[in-house]
Amino acid sequence: MNTTITYKIYSSISEFPSNWDAFSSKNVFLSKEYLHILEISSPENMICNFIGLFQNEELVGIALTQFINLSAVSSYGERDHCIKTEVRNFAFKNFSSNVLVVGNNTLTGQNAFCISENVLVSDGLIALNNAVEALKLQIQKQGNKVHLIIFKDFSEMQISLFDLPEFHSYFKFSTQPNMLFEIKKHWQSFEDYTFDLTKKYRDQYKRVRKKAEGITKRKLSLEDIANYKDRIFELYMDVAKNAPFNTFFLPENHFEIFKKALKEKFLFYGYFNGETLIGFNTLIKNGNDIDTYFLGYDEKCQREKMLYLNMLYDMIGYSINKGFNRIVFARTALEIKSSVGAKPEKMYGLMQHSNWFINLFIAKLFRYFEPEMIWTERNPFK
Repeated sequence: MNTTITYKIYSSISEFPSNWDAFSSKNVFLSKEYLHILEISSPENMICNFIGLFQNEELVGIALTQFINLSAVSSYGERDHCIKTEVRNFAFKNFSSNVLVVGNNTLTGQNAFCISENVLVSDGLIALNNAVEALKLQIQKQGNKVHLIIFKDFSEMQISLFDLPEFHSYFKFSTQPNMLFEIKKHWQSFEDYTFDLTKKYRDQYKRVRKKAEGITKRKLSLEDIANYKDRIFELYMDVAKNAPFNTFFLPENHFEIFKKALKEKFLFYGYFNGETLIGFNTLIKNGNDIDTYFLGYDEKCQREKMLYLNMLYDMIGYSINKGFNRIVFARTALEIKSSVGAKPEKMYGLMQHSNWFINLFIAKLFRYFEPEMIWTERNPFK
């Protein structure tokens, strides 16, 4: 019996095997309905491909890849002094601007692949690595050199699965943690959550809520999102442009397409001062998890009204009331998310440069370009 696992590379979901979604039932981010969003509304500098793994012509695994041209965006903001920023941008554009990501660069967490329980994970990963190498050659035949291959966002247990000879030339790295908020079983309401806070953090909650007096929150429909499209994009870019590092910017119609595709699995909340939209946040229902997605706000209003913290409390309240088990708060603003009860989960990835000589020094280069972030973890509970 032939047990070799083969692969097929797809550029469109229209090419998928009919049982693709049998593998994505536990993760909406590998489902056809979600991947269709990426296909028609991914950032301009991103090309998505999809991989099917087969054993004896039976689908035994699925995966997502994204080829990203970093030279199309100004990746580094002004978080460092000018010379260091210029060095980083020069190095990126000349040596590391074309990145083939196995996973999803718009999300945090293991959204790279799903492999059937009927095959060995090691066999599946070896086949996936073969597929990625073939995709790299395919991209290069189209005139684009792949500088880096990155397998992204795995927990400590998940990254140990890659301890195979085929991945020994990869550098294992860790970046900012994924902030996870576990909803305790005895929290039947938001009041149960606030009751469990220490006095210091209950006072913080009261102060934050008082600041937001006069702000109204509305759940926006598809029609609302379309009507406010320009303002939504403006608020999104206000936040995105101030991020320390960017690999993409979403297209203007992204949230409309998202709502149209995922319907009630995608929640869009607008925050208004009078009739003016001053901020928004988005949530995605993913089984027992609720995943936070992109947000935007007017920086002046955010400071005056403590809008961001209010959004975090609103997300917690919604998730408790609707019976979710966990909120995936993702990266960024680690200390603030920690102050409302989120805990860090260390995330790992694998990286390989196509130039063998540069690959010898990839560990030192990574630490230079992305130094470890120092932050203080908070514990707001009694």
